[in-house]
Amino acid sequence: MRTSLIACLTAFAAMACSTSPAARPTVSAAPAGAVRHVVVFRFKPDASAEKIRQVTAAFTALKDQIPGILAVEHGVNNSPENLNQGFTHVYQLTFVNAAARDTYLPHPAHKAFGALLGSLGVLDAAFVVDYAPTP
Repeated sequence: MRTSLIACLTAFAAMACSTSPAARPTVSAAPAGAVRHVVVFRFKPDASAEKIRQVTAAFTALKDQIPGILAVEHGVNNSPENLNQGFTHVYQLTFVNAAARDTYLPHPAHKAFGALLGSLGVLDAAFVVDYAPTP
């Protein structure tokens, strides 16, 4: 009995720790036609943590203000490669489709976010990449 229990536990542990392609986690799937909009900011050296929090709160609030945004994610660079060129804060919006992204760009809530960002005086540079996710 003890040998059977050990064999079962060993087999279970092997399955749980598997690194086969089917067992690896993947990024959440986006629906067909979705568009991801990635925005990366480099803040000025004197930008306060509070003002950066304001930027993040305003950016993430766009999901509830503009139709067609499925998801918003954000985070701070933690790459050990030191290739970020000072860009630290990443914001990713997933849109239902390109038309939803195109509606977002001139939307008054997006324009208000841009005005807030400008008025805070914390942004040094930004870059944006849009893409259609493929499995």
